[in-house]
Parts: sequence; C-alpha cells; structure tokens
Amino acid sequence: MTKLPVTFACGPYDRTEALSLGIVQPEGIELRYISIQSPPEMFARMVKTHSFDVSEMSLAHYFVMRLRDRAPYVAIPVFPSRMFRHGYIFINTRSGIDSPTDLNHRRIGIRAYLQSSAVWIRGILAREYGVDLDTVRWVEGGVNMPGEPDEELNLPPIGKLLIDRAPAGRDLSGMLERGEVEAYLGALRPDSLRRGENVARLFPDYREIERAYYGKTRIHPIMNTIVMRQELYEANPWIAESLYKACQDAKAWALKQMKFSGAQRWMLPWMFDEIAEMMDLFDGKPWPYGLEPNRPTLELFMQFLADQKLIDAPAPVDELFAPIVGWTE
Repeated sequence: MTKLPVTFACGPYDRTEALSLGIVQPEGIELRYISIQSPPEMFARMVKTHSFDVSEMSLAHYFVMRLRDRAPYVAIPVFPSRMFRHGYIFINTRSGIDSPTDLNHRRIGIRAYLQSSAVWIRGILAREYGVDLDTVRWVEGGVNMPGEPDEELNLPPIGKLLIDRAPAGRDLSGMLERGEVEAYLGALRPDSLRRGENVARLFPDYREIERAYYGKTRIHPIMNTIVMRQELYEANPWIAESLYKACQDAKAWALKQMKFSGAQRWMLPWMFDEIAEMMDLFDGKPWPYGLEPNRPTLELFMQFLADQKLIDAPAPVDELFAPIVGWTE
C-alpha cells in the first residue's frame, strides 16, 4: 500500500531527531522532515505560503488565528517547544527597576506583542507579581538587529493598548543598553546583556524562581504546538493519531539516548546530574504530550490571551486540537 507523502517542518530538536533520521516512521506516512532553526521563518512560511503539510507553530498565533477564523489548520497535542521564562526579563540597571512592580508605567521592548514567550511573561508578571500591564508602553522591534514585526503574523490586539515601533535602524538590545527602553522581555537574550554594564536580568536567581513556580503551579510554559493543514486532515483524519504516536515514540527514543551513561551525547559537563534533576522535577515524565496532561497549562495560556486583549474570551481548548484516541502516555 502506498504511503501518504507528508512534509513536516520543525526545529532541530532531540525529541524529534528520530523522526528526522527516519528511526521512527509514522504509520501510513512517508515523512519528509524539514529541519528549520528559526521559528519565525518556519511560522511565516506556513502562514503565508502554506509551504508544509505539517508544521511547528507558535501556540499564541495558532490560538488567536483559530479563534478569529483565520487559521486553515488543526493542531495535534504535541508541544515541541517549552521554556520557563522568568530568566527572559531584562532591565536597564540605571532605570530604577528593582522589583516586578517597578515595571508599571515603563517603556518595555518586545519583538512582537503576540509572541508566545511575551504572552507567558506578561501573564506571569500580572498574575504572580501584580504588574499592571495596562500602564506599560510597549515598543516593538528587532531584538539584536533592526527589524519590524511581520504584520501578517503579528495580529493586532482587539483592545486599546500603548504600542509603539522602535525607530528605524534601532534594535531593542541597544535601546535597552542606552535606556531608551527601560526593560525588554521575550524569546531572545539581548546581546547587550554580555556587552555592557547597563543590562541585567530582573530575576538574577531565575532558575530557583522557575523551579519554585513549577512547584507551585505545575506549569511548564508551552511555546509551540504542531499544526496540520485543515484540508489534509479532513481528507485523512487518521494522520492525527499516526503523527501523535510517532512524536511520542520519538520523544521516548530521545530520552533513552540521553540517559546512556557510557559517553555524554552533548557537550554538557554535568549532563547526567541535569537529567536526574529534570526527572525529579517532572516526576519522571518530562515534556508531556496529550491534551489532559497539558490542560491546565493550555487553559492558563488561553486566559492570558484574553487578559492581554488578544482574544475576546477564553474558549474550550478541546475545540482547537484533533481528538486522539487509543494512546496512553
């Protein structure tokens, strides 16, 4: 029987390596894995030209596009990119910002207001630390080089917000170092963190704070999910389960390779201690896929989108993912 050819664009991750190498092959699918390092490039190619059958996609973009009826995709509950984000809030050390509430009434740089990392950080600052997001003036721009958000990807908020654009030829990293913005938050570390004395993290002990946050909330923030073209899914609904199972198998393979103690797979001197810490923190089940293990995380993110004026109101997350049956984590 001929297999269905499917192109799958995703990052060069350990949890998908077995798919890229063909070690794990989805049932009934001839998979062509296209590894793309840059998430914005991948998202833009999927949104603008529908370049792939299946693609990694920003969780914020997918939720907002679906709820605005602008997403010709359906997602499977696979989450290839997750990251704690307390360590991605940076301040100008001469700005007088010493605590999260000092961010009120400040100019804060962001790559794009809709960026998943920015949604998480703003939500955590508001919910956990009482930051009043409505007082902030946001400045969008390129982080380490000048650039403007892509209007087709950066869907505008539905409520009134204070959002400016960085001046032409300026990047947020340099603006932060000079004090032209007093803080910056997002997915990238600004080069000025290493370059000068005027930039620091808001939370220098971010790793301990992130562990405590997870211990309190059990939330490991999700950045991206996997989407399929709607017409492909409707014509072949079985591919949702096939891809989901393959992603689970690829993740299991990666964890097995990671734990091999005869030689270190990556150039991390204390890698096995890090693995032990990870397994302890996540109760032996790191990086869960599936809707139920991730429901609290997805519902909190949906609430953050509503709070930040990106959607009218939270919607049931079940409506945004293809149903998966016959598989246990």
